[in-house]
Amino acid sequence: MNPLTLDLRPVLRLTHREFEKIAVANRELRLELTVDGELIVMPPTGGNTGRRNADITYQLQAWNRQTQRGEVFDSSTVFQLPNGAGRSPDAAWVSSDRWNSLTLDQQETFPPLCPDFVIELRSKTDSLTSLQKKMLEYMDNGCRLGWLINYQDQQVEIYRSGQAKEILQSPQIITGEEVLPGFRLDLKFIWK
Repeated sequence: MNPLTLDLRPVLRLTHREFEKIAVANRELRLELTVDGELIVMPPTGGNTGRRNADITYQLQAWNRQTQRGEVFDSSTVFQLPNGAGRSPDAAWVSSDRWNSLTLDQQETFPPLCPDFVIELRSKTDSLTSLQKKMLEYMDNGCRLGWLINYQDQQVEIYRSGQAKEILQSPQIITGEEVLPGFRLDLKFIWK
């Protein structure tokens, strides 16, 4: 199943608050809002993608529990990016300083910030080009490090703020570098 994109621009342009109301009223749907005002209905994942994503989030959360450097978010969290988009990475991390600078109300709704770190895991139906554009959008909105895990091609695309994308073929471990010191994502369960 592919994502469904609704172009609402001929009729209206959703504000963050309106998008949030639609998402809350339709909790059974995974929704995103593009910077161009398109509403994207994301299909549910299959079993293998869900298993892989759970493993990724588990590893990130385990590192964060030990270091207590920030907050980890799963794929159901929508972030209000500075460019106006509402995006949901498959896994995300925000430093404690940035998270704690938000009001309680901002933390309870769709946080108005771009994560410091994001992971997108390509599922069977995801367009690689669309995910690459999404990764560039995160970087343009303040993300410091991002990983696009392309299971189909056994590749990881690494996005760093202000640098060219790096592509790794079948890495077994990738590290969080200076953004997530000491974090090592073990990919052996992702590639199987």
